[in-house]
Amino acid sequence: MPHRPIYVSDAFKGKSGKGLYADCIMEIDWSVGEIRRALEESGQAEDTLVVFTSDNGPWLRFGDRGGTSGGLRQGKLTTFEGGVRVPTIAQWPSVIPPGLHIREPAITLDLMPTMLKYAGVDLPPAGVDGKDISALLEGEPGAKTPHEIIPFYYQENELQAVRSGKWKLVYPHHPIVPVPGQPGGGGRAGPQHYVVQELALFDMHEDPGETNDLSAEYPEVVQKIDALAQQLREDLGDTLEGYPGPNRRPVGRIE
Repeated sequence: MPHRPIYVSDAFKGKSGKGLYADCIMEIDWSVGEIRRALEESGQAEDTLVVFTSDNGPWLRFGDRGGTSGGLRQGKLTTFEGGVRVPTIAQWPSVIPPGLHIREPAITLDLMPTMLKYAGVDLPPAGVDGKDISALLEGEPGAKTPHEIIPFYYQENELQAVRSGKWKLVYPHHPIVPVPGQPGGGGRAGPQHYVVQELALFDMHEDPGETNDLSAEYPEVVQKIDALAQQLREDLGDTLEGYPGPNRRPVGRIE
């Protein structure tokens, strides 16, 4: 709903006092509240898993109608944290402890296998791309992400970055980003350009804004993560490095 072009119902137009984008977010907030109210009135709230999240970060080149990354680097159309890291709120009163804050990385693909587990449904024989994160949601002591590595692919199957634990290794590539100091506004996009990104290693716990490259200080971490990434290249490909990816699945078709 906050994806351009942005619209709101008459009931919320101008209600926030902070512009159309804020009106839109206010209406989304209200609509989630309506779902919660319906669950409570039907007596299902205690035993229903509600997840609120997003598919990507803000579209910064649209300025006042593009959202904000809250201090993270860049936004939509990049594999920097502003483009791929999004807030996720999960509520299930009978299962998820209140006030739980999860710092372990997970991805939206994990929701499917997790919900299948809770529903008592076995995974299909061919498997799925996500992993069960029920231990994280339930706040099990010492629970860790089930992912040894999380890849960030973009633009013609380029493996641009990988996350492993607290570390994020960014590979040399040419992201397209808004031109500094020239934001769009009023629904119009500002200019964008390609920039050069060199190899970099970031500590996501201490530096979520990806400002301090630690690759020279921790070459052994770079080497370890790159070895895991190489397995991905040989499996799924990487146009940056010229790997075709023999196990890339074809696009699904419905007859």
